[in-house]
Amino acid sequence: MKKNLVIVESPAKARTLSKILGKGYSLKASMGHVRDLPKSRLGVDIENGFAPKYVVPRAKNKIVLELKQAAKTASTVYLATDPDREGEAISWHLAEVTKSDKTPFRRVVFHEITKEAIEQAFEHPRSIDMQLVNAQQARRVLDRLVGYKISPLLWRKVRRGLSAGRVQSVALKIIVDREREIQKFIPVEFWTIEAELTKKIPTAEVVAFRAMLIGFIDGTKLDIHNREEATEISDELKPASYSVIKVKTKKVTRQPAPPFITSTLQQEAWRKLHFSAKQTMAIAQQLYEGLPIGNEGSVGLITYMRTDSTRVARSAIVEAREFISSKYGSQFIPPHARSFFGRVKGAQEAHEAIRPTKIRREPSLIKSYLTAAQFKLYQLIWKRMVASQMSAALFDSTTVDIKARCSASKTDYLFRTSCSVNTFPGFIILYTEGKDEAEREEGKSSLLPQLKKGDELMLLGLFPEQHFTQPPPRFTEATLVKMLEQWGIGRPSTYAPILSTIQERGYVTKAKGSFQPTELGFVVNDLLAQHFANIINIQFTAQMEDGLDEVAQENRDWVRLVQDFYTPFEESLKNASLLMEKVKLADELTEEVCPKCGKPMVIKFGRYGKFLACSGYPECKSTKPFLVRIGVKCPECGSELVERLSKKKRIFYGCSSYPKCTFATNLKPLPQPCPKCSGLLTLYRGKQAKCSKCEYRGRVPEK
Repeated sequence: MKKNLVIVESPAKARTLSKILGKGYSLKASMGHVRDLPKSRLGVDIENGFAPKYVVPRAKNKIVLELKQAAKTASTVYLATDPDREGEAISWHLAEVTKSDKTPFRRVVFHEITKEAIEQAFEHPRSIDMQLVNAQQARRVLDRLVGYKISPLLWRKVRRGLSAGRVQSVALKIIVDREREIQKFIPVEFWTIEAELTKKIPTAEVVAFRAMLIGFIDGTKLDIHNREEATEISDELKPASYSVIKVKTKKVTRQPAPPFITSTLQQEAWRKLHFSAKQTMAIAQQLYEGLPIGNEGSVGLITYMRTDSTRVARSAIVEAREFISSKYGSQFIPPHARSFFGRVKGAQEAHEAIRPTKIRREPSLIKSYLTAAQFKLYQLIWKRMVASQMSAALFDSTTVDIKARCSASKTDYLFRTSCSVNTFPGFIILYTEGKDEAEREEGKSSLLPQLKKGDELMLLGLFPEQHFTQPPPRFTEATLVKMLEQWGIGRPSTYAPILSTIQERGYVTKAKGSFQPTELGFVVNDLLAQHFANIINIQFTAQMEDGLDEVAQENRDWVRLVQDFYTPFEESLKNASLLMEKVKLADELTEEVCPKCGKPMVIKFGRYGKFLACSGYPECKSTKPFLVRIGVKCPECGSELVERLSKKKRIFYGCSSYPKCTFATNLKPLPQPCPKCSGLLTLYRGKQAKCSKCEYRGRVPEK
């Protein structure tokens, strides 16, 4: 009897679905895309409606052949790829390369890999949504046109091997513009004065608190520009009499944040776990597709992680409220369930927020089945979802105004202090949203004694402090994703690739967790801004995303969208070819010394990437391979270990004496020796160490 064939993207997803669907279904994994535009040529027929010319990559020939054979003998082929535009496009490509006259193809969509969701999806299959496919095709064609038309210009004018992307170039521009703001910023000196005070009651316990000088009692603001002014005002305030003139206390309610969408998950994972966007999405994919959890077998732990909707299924809300009531008590659930509405422009409300597939699957119960990184991210998602349905946190917020009466000058100064006291924890008993650096500085307050209007205060000390105005901060992974989302640049599936690409191309580096443009990044950005200002800019890119949304919603023809883009783009290309001047980048000096003449060696870029060349060229033409040294000795021959790239562009570590010594490892070597046998330690599963010589497993020893 013929079986139904189900095609998904990955083996992990196939294992999880196979457990749910049972014996009547055969599961196959496509290992991602099976067709794409060719690497070696444009692959877009500009003269004939921008028709894409798809090819099956050589590495996918065997997989496609197996899928074709399986489809021929199947009762029905179900395409169960991810529930977004890219997933829809993959399903269409799969149908195109495996189509059979005898076998019907059906599309099934689900946002979580649970028994209920899968059964529902297979009970209501549909045909492939060509509008979603066309929206994805339009994005792919637009990106190919920009990349394949601008990149050769950069090769000729700047350096071989460079490339430009439609959306990535805008992200680079945001980073470069911020860096120039920082460079132009001129710090301005200013001073603050804090008074340390206590109630003027001799018998009472001394409870000191601080208040900030904010101006004069009539409301006039006071600016203190230098040390002399600060000293003069401090001298005036020392003999002053201090009294409370106003105490205002109000009830403040703080509501929980909605469950995660893609952008907020990436932001919070950076703030709290210091995971990159790429790392976050890779781990979330594992949690979504399914992991073996003891006797349960392979289980999908979270809903689909590429989403811009904060909507939550009614069943999940009911489960969350029941769990909160039993775990924390009825006072921790609000009278009515919370509903969150998509705040992202173009959010697809058919999607759900990122949440656990089962609320009662607490992180602690499955910790032993997860890696450290998987556990941390699952716990973050679980806590955020549960907290979103908990009661609000309640605070008493008190603000106290204090008059400082200076008898000699007859001047009345105004000091102010505030305090916030939590009276009911609500959701913060479980989870509080992380903050960026600037936001953390704003939230400071001090505890206050019981104060009322008319209380006399005693001055314990004055604390003048010098400050300088600060430039805007550089972007972190969290703040850049937030900026891209606010401007409508990119969509959930593109944030992580954007951030990865600008780093891989060498346009930006990370300094203390913040993005900083390289010299190359400045040069490429400035050339693109000069010659493609109407196309590579924030507003235009955001409008293009809106256009792609319209294609997906059947309100716009994708070919017309591309044509409207290409006409002015082609004109800009012609002008840039004539006007763009060649830019000479300074060579980067290294600590390597030329073995022939002793001069320092510099980094050069050739057809195959970086290499070292003598700075004395052309008199000395000595060259050497570029090696990324990691400061660890080879355990077999004592030479240095270096970072290398495999043919599949994956990092591994090998001996610098290759081919004489063939030692290599995929795990990052550590400088600390094994505490058990003094062998080579490697980084294993986040913060764990693994010996390459003995059976040692444990925490990374301190240096």
